[in-house]
Amino acid sequence: MNQEALEIEFKNQNIPYKREKELTIIFKGVELNKKYYADFVCYDKIIVEKKALTALNTDHEAQLLNYLKATRFRLGILVNFGEQKLKYKRMVL
Repeated sequence: MNQEALEIEFKNQNIPYKREKELTIIFKGVELNKKYYADFVCYDKIIVEKKALTALNTDHEAQLLNYLKATRFRLGILVNFGEQKLKYKRMVL
């Protein structure tokens, strides 16, 4: 499943989202010039990162945690469509 398909599903389920949302990064109270782009941000507060890999690893989890810390969002979902069965991990700060 690619981003387009996930976007269609969000629409069908009436889930408000923004695709490839630019994330503002705050470090010690200062906004950085560097920007990150989340695959999706749902409800203006949940980061959804999509992967299509044979397996998720700690690097992928670290990436999502960094996004959460930098944006001060509290919830992120890491979704992997590359395995035989859909795998996901819910991460909360």
